[in-house]
Amino acid sequence: MKPFLDFFPILLFFGAYKLYDIYIATAVLMAATVLQTAYVYQTQKRLEIMQKVTLVLVLGFGALTLGLHDERFIKWKPTVLYGAMALGLACAFWVARKNVVRLLLGQQMELPDPVWHRLNLIWMLYCAFMAAINGYVAAFYSTEDWVNFKLWGYAFPLVFIIGQGLYIAPHVKLKTPEDETGGPGSAP
Repeated sequence: MKPFLDFFPILLFFGAYKLYDIYIATAVLMAATVLQTAYVYQTQKRLEIMQKVTLVLVLGFGALTLGLHDERFIKWKPTVLYGAMALGLACAFWVARKNVVRLLLGQQMELPDPVWHRLNLIWMLYCAFMAAINGYVAAFYSTEDWVNFKLWGYAFPLVFIIGQGLYIAPHVKLKTPEDETGGPGSAP
């Protein structure tokens, strides 16, 4: 269900663009993102930081696109999002000495420290790559090509997540509720 929920706004954006234009598609994307965020909040009673950031950027860049009637804003939104993520991960890791990926996933699984460090670096590089490739397509290709890239570009996150899973699989030890409560098999 979660992959469909994540894909829902971009699918509606793509459909609206093909039926109408970039401005109708932007309004549809904004509405779909609000609905998606409301649904997540309703079912989970909280929002992840990335969900909040995505909502703010979609609404902000969408409003600029519609208000100024300039499609460049919505086309550059993914570059800003991924660039900010790459920069945030890098600053947290090298300046604050915090591994954000470990902070987000460390309660769900246990990995050796070197694997956490490489995983954080992999996320930084992935976000920088996604920012760069979106920026390249937004700058040098037509809006039609960019919209098609947005839809078919979902192969990048899919390949990244599968690759990440294959990388950590040999190292992962899932945490159980007993690990947290000191149940049978846990150390005194």
